[in-house]
Amino acid sequence: MRCAGVDVSAAWLDVAADSEIWRAANSPDGISELVDRLQTLQIERVVLEPTGGYELPLLRALMRAGVPVAPVNPRQVRDFARSTGRLAKTDRIDALILAQFGEAVRPPVRSIATADDEKLKSRETRRRQLVEMVTAEKNRLRTASPDVTAEIRKHIKWLEQRIKELDKQLSELLRSSSEWSAKVKLLRTAPGVGPVLTTNLLANLPELGALNRRQIAALVGVAPFNRDSGTFRGRRVVWGGRSQVRAVLYMGALVASRVNPVIRGFYQRLLQAGKPKKLALTACMRKLLTILNSMLRHGKVWRFEGA
Repeated sequence: MRCAGVDVSAAWLDVAADSEIWRAANSPDGISELVDRLQTLQIERVVLEPTGGYELPLLRALMRAGVPVAPVNPRQVRDFARSTGRLAKTDRIDALILAQFGEAVRPPVRSIATADDEKLKSRETRRRQLVEMVTAEKNRLRTASPDVTAEIRKHIKWLEQRIKELDKQLSELLRSSSEWSAKVKLLRTAPGVGPVLTTNLLANLPELGALNRRQIAALVGVAPFNRDSGTFRGRRVVWGGRSQVRAVLYMGALVASRVNPVIRGFYQRLLQAGKPKKLALTACMRKLLTILNSMLRHGKVWRFEGA
C-alpha cells in the first residue's frame, strides 16, 4: 500500500505502512523518527484521525517535512471498517484500517499551513475556550453559595478581560496579512457578519472561496442529505462537518435574519411556508455561508439590489 495509517493516542503512534505495523512514541524524538521513516518509504499520503489535539504535533511535523497528510472523519473510518467486516478495535487494527481507508477513498491532502495560519487558529480556538468558560462560570453563579460568588465573579471578570486581549491580538494578526485584510474587508460588508464570525471563518474554514456552494455547505455540515428509498421520502437532514464553524455561523444567521435584507426575506418566506424556526435558521446558515463563499470566490463586496 502507498498510504500509511497512523492511530494517535496520548503516548503512542501506531503506524501501518508498507505491509508493516509498528509503534512510535508520541514525543518529539518519536515523531522525528517516524517522519524520517515515512519519507524513506515515499508514502503517497498519511491518513490519521483528529484525537483531541494529540495528533497536532505529528500533523505539523509531517506538513513541515513535506509528507502529504490527510486528516479524516473518525465516523467515516469506523463505517468503512464495519463495511469490510472489521468489528474488532485495537490501536494496531485502527492503524491498518486507516491505511486501507486511504487506499480506497483517497481523502484530500491537507494544504501546508503557515506559522501565521497556525497562530490564527490556535488563538481563535483559545478565545472560544474562554467564552465557554465564561458561560460555565455564569451558570455556576446562579446556584453558588454566597461564600464563593465573589470568587466566581472575579474569575468571570478576568476571563472577559482576557477575551478582549485576544480579540485585539486576533485583529492585529489579521491586519498584518494583506490577504487576510482583503478578505476581512469583503466579508464585513455583508450585514450581520461581525468580527467573531469573520475570524472564525478565516481560522477554521480556509477553503471558503475556493469551493463551490454545495461543497462548502457539505464541508461545514449545513447541506441537507436525502433519505429516500423506493417510494419512501424521508426528511432531509444535516450532519457532520465543522461544529466550531456551525456554532458561530448560527449566531451570524440569527443576526442576519434581522438585519440582512436577503437573509431576512428568505427567513420570513420559510416561516410563512410553515417551516419550523430551527429548520428555517439552518437554511439561513447555508444561504449566508454560500453568499460569503461567492463573495470571496469572485472578490466582490456585498450588494443588495432589491427594493
